[in-house]
Amino acid sequence: MNIQTPIQNTPAEQAILDAFSERLSLLPGDGEVMLKRDAAIEAVKAGLPTRRIEAWHYTDLRRLLAKVPAYDDAADAQTVPVLIEGSTVLPVLNGTVGKAPALDGVSAQSVAEKLRDGTYAPALERQGDDDAIGALNAALVADGWFLDIADGTVLEKPIELQNVQAGGQVHTRFAARVGDGVTATIVERQAGSGGAFVSSVDNVVIGDGANVTWLIVQEEPDTATYLGQFNAWIGKDARFSLFVMNAGGKLVRQEVRVATKGEGSDFQLRGVNLLSGETHTDVTMVLDHAVPNTGSRELVRNVVTGRAHGVFQGRINVHQVAQKTDAKMACNTLLLSDDGEFSTKPELEIFADDVACGHGATVTEIDHGHLFYLMARGIDEKTARGLLVKAFVAEVIEGLEDEPLIEALEAKLDAWFATHG
Repeated sequence: MNIQTPIQNTPAEQAILDAFSERLSLLPGDGEVMLKRDAAIEAVKAGLPTRRIEAWHYTDLRRLLAKVPAYDDAADAQTVPVLIEGSTVLPVLNGTVGKAPALDGVSAQSVAEKLRDGTYAPALERQGDDDAIGALNAALVADGWFLDIADGTVLEKPIELQNVQAGGQVHTRFAARVGDGVTATIVERQAGSGGAFVSSVDNVVIGDGANVTWLIVQEEPDTATYLGQFNAWIGKDARFSLFVMNAGGKLVRQEVRVATKGEGSDFQLRGVNLLSGETHTDVTMVLDHAVPNTGSRELVRNVVTGRAHGVFQGRINVHQVAQKTDAKMACNTLLLSDDGEFSTKPELEIFADDVACGHGATVTEIDHGHLFYLMARGIDEKTARGLLVKAFVAEVIEGLEDEPLIEALEAKLDAWFATHG
């Protein structure tokens, strides 16, 4: 007879389970929604992922997540300055949405309202056995924004989704249905103060012929834990550009899961990870080329200083039917200290025979010849190092081809380097 010893939950796991029990009556939804919440919390109860799970090999969440704070209903979060002047702000402050302004061609609804009326229950489905972030968020998500952008809409100014915390636990969901032929820029801000524990999941459906740029700018304080997941499905002849900047957080995991669903679709991922102190940041991407004649480009640049540890895992799956796929992925890292580390794992899994695919990764230090050249011309060492770091990251940012966005992100880079460089 086999007797299995029940799993002994860590303090962090137990805190999550206790939070679920305490908040259950306050969470929106009933019927199918609550059944999905119950199923999701069972996955958390079975234990957070460890190195034994391949997708979490470099981020042993069960070990790294030492504690989880309780909810703080008295926390007073405030909106942050917009990235681009004139943007329409949709705030989520300590897990609760504010008032949605009127937008031509855009319907913005509270996720809590969608959960209560049962129209958002299917989006609580998990994406697989390694989907710890999806399970955690599905169990505890309370609010967020659901955007429905009408066919043919052209947004002249960005929409800025702000998820801002002032401590405690916050579990947020952003969802968007982007109609056919839409042109839009969406900025997502993840920021706050205090040692918050944050999970945030995005589900985005891109319509045929749309041209969408989505930016995630994560600037949590160095005492916070941020677990993010971005899911997108791209329609026929659509162009979707995702930009991710991580410039904060003590423990960060940002997942990107994208599938091409229509021929002629194109996906671009550009990432900048700015790592300092004793932080741990993991960006993990899975891209499915699931139909013929699609393309993708992924370019990630990392700057590591202090005793920080970074991770980039990128897997491109080319299905057998996906002939004529054109996919390229590159990850480049600049180490500014002897104690910093970066682990990279690019993967291609190809079942089609008529494709053009490739990947590469590099790790290097600042070129001392270049540094000497600048210092010999009267530039002090810190400024010279800053110029070289900026040049290293510039290709990723300038690829956005939008001057206000480029200037705003370069300002973020300058501010980070002034503090950590």
